[in-house]
Amino acid sequence: MKLGIFDSGLGGLMIAEAINRHLDAVDTVYLGDTLHLPYGNRSEDTIYECTRAAMEFLLGAQDCRLVIVACNTASAAALRRLQQEWLPVHYPERRILGVVVPTLEAALERGARYIGLIGTNYIVRSEIYPQELRKINPAIRFEQQATPLLVPLIEHEGTPWLDSVLAHYLAPLLAQKIETLILGCTHYVCLKETIRTQTGLDVISQDEIIPLKLEDYLRRHPEIDRDLDREGRRDFYVTDLTDNYVKSAQYIYGAPIDIRRAVL
Repeated sequence: MKLGIFDSGLGGLMIAEAINRHLDAVDTVYLGDTLHLPYGNRSEDTIYECTRAAMEFLLGAQDCRLVIVACNTASAAALRRLQQEWLPVHYPERRILGVVVPTLEAALERGARYIGLIGTNYIVRSEIYPQELRKINPAIRFEQQATPLLVPLIEHEGTPWLDSVLAHYLAPLLAQKIETLILGCTHYVCLKETIRTQTGLDVISQDEIIPLKLEDYLRRHPEIDRDLDREGRRDFYVTDLTDNYVKSAQYIYGAPIDIRRAVL
């Protein structure tokens, strides 16, 4: 059986690359829902249905034992409902995990006291990060900033405009004197070094967090770990395949990959 990795587009390829490098023997399959990108501007019902269809593809057609929902927006809009209502009926022995709680745990493990976050419109509007943070440690201060232009700029290689747009988005958080910044979208991984250099903030980037958290999860759940095939197989799918997506996917992943179209 395989490990599935799901994202709303191509940004999750950076998480997939980090997982593949850290758990190099585990067979993985990546699915990016490029047909419905970006999730951050869609309704909760639409995000749920798109994510549910993706889970059916990964757990059913691809025979995944465990799926990581790398997309922060999908984690906020669909994860709990899928875990509590859909999964027990359709795939009771499988598991779906998100990225929000592990990311907050990692920030607190590093001693964060005043946390900022940049994310999609939906992530900020959902209040998922401050809600989960209050459950863990209500004393931690938290600020967040919606950054809707970053995903399209990253997906379409809008590098000439990224620095100025990013500076505009970060200014209110820096004015609040935050100490730690969570990158609340998989796409933002490619911005981590720029932000670290320009701001000096402790940047929590999910490509550095999720592989370690996943390894710990598998250690604590040997019944899942032993079901995962270990032949180093890598499969990549998107729901809308264009020449531009192929080019962008290889650029984001950092290596040539064979990417195919999935019909959900």
